[in-house]
Amino acid sequence: MKKYFLIFLVSAYAFSCQSYRDVKRSCNYDESKVKPYVLPDPLICLDGTVVTSARLWWAKRRPELLSLFETHVYGKTPRREHDTVIFSVHKVKKVLNGKALMKEIDVFFTPRCDTHSMRMLLFIPVGKTKVPCFVGLNFYGNICVMADTSISMTDRWMREEHESIVNHRATEKTRGIHASRWPVEKIIDRGYAVATAYYGDLDPDYDDGFVNGIHPLFYRKGQTRPDSAEWGAIGAWAWGMSRMVDYLQTDSCIDTTALIAIGHSRLGKTALWAGAQDLRFDMVISNNSGCGGAALSKRQFGENVLIINTYFPHWFCANFKKYNQHEEALPVDQHELIALIAPRPVYVASASKDLWADPKGEFLSVVHASPVYRLLGKQEFPLKEDQMPPVNTPVFSALGYHLREGEHDITVYDWEQYLNFADYHFRK
Repeated sequence: MKKYFLIFLVSAYAFSCQSYRDVKRSCNYDESKVKPYVLPDPLICLDGTVVTSARLWWAKRRPELLSLFETHVYGKTPRREHDTVIFSVHKVKKVLNGKALMKEIDVFFTPRCDTHSMRMLLFIPVGKTKVPCFVGLNFYGNICVMADTSISMTDRWMREEHESIVNHRATEKTRGIHASRWPVEKIIDRGYAVATAYYGDLDPDYDDGFVNGIHPLFYRKGQTRPDSAEWGAIGAWAWGMSRMVDYLQTDSCIDTTALIAIGHSRLGKTALWAGAQDLRFDMVISNNSGCGGAALSKRQFGENVLIINTYFPHWFCANFKKYNQHEEALPVDQHELIALIAPRPVYVASASKDLWADPKGEFLSVVHASPVYRLLGKQEFPLKEDQMPPVNTPVFSALGYHLREGEHDITVYDWEQYLNFADYHFRK
């Protein structure tokens, strides 16, 4: 472990001489420069056993793959001896001219109900029961979702990646800044609920030594940070999404057989990992999730393992740093993460100008996950490796994919496809 830590320090020092923007420019964006690579077969066990039945997948290969991702990429989510989650409804009111019921729910992670909590924002179509629900985290607190002044503001730390964030805190100008990423009225009009919470309620998005989020709740006596194969920030965020499901299972308005994990960028990585671990998510949507999300790591196109571990060392488990510039040694790749969600539907979306997230690598993950869906009796993804669809051409099966024209973002166009995909599976 010391050897890998020294390698990481040397890498971090080298990168400190370059800005993040310079590093992004220096990455490989040339398809002809992608070196040959070999993907692990999701249907071949570590001992060489070929998976030919659903029984063998569930009994042997799937647990094996989940353990590999826990050990080498995201880290294992620890368990508390007495896991306590307490819900308290903070506010209920009608919004959107009476079309939606808005709820704020405090989710407390300790019996004291004073620290370590998450505030969940839930919108439900008025007059409907048992509706499907999108479940996802947001970047700037619940106020960023809608410019409604009654939505409570958080005082938690935030990354200063928007001008409305001052001294790492949200301001009144933060209200509604991501409304385009959360088209609540459109979602409501289509008959879906949507639940969100601030990801910083679970773990702040910077390398703080894992002292300011939920990690200390799970430490053993004398432990001060996660072990090398224990969860990082993505694991904590995914854990929080599962706690949102805990609440939704108590709400009579929600159809708990139609819960949809959704996330953009680093939270797209989170949605995939949440869906892989928690079978209560009935569908998973990954938007522009890139390296450590839907994109194949072994392609080393755009953002790579070294870069992501250097600039965001808190996202993954410490063991993942072993694969800085050694992606070929990874015993798994991201198509197998999608396969872990099978047979539940998964939709992956890319953007044409978001080469940093490797759109082709995201598409190839869908293609190479498809054999597991076929094994489990689901419709196979209809496209092959050399058939990446043109822009703005969605493809639906048990797996879905589209390449949207534009930059790294989640747009109304993306949401139109996600709603159509949800209709395709939940409202046939």
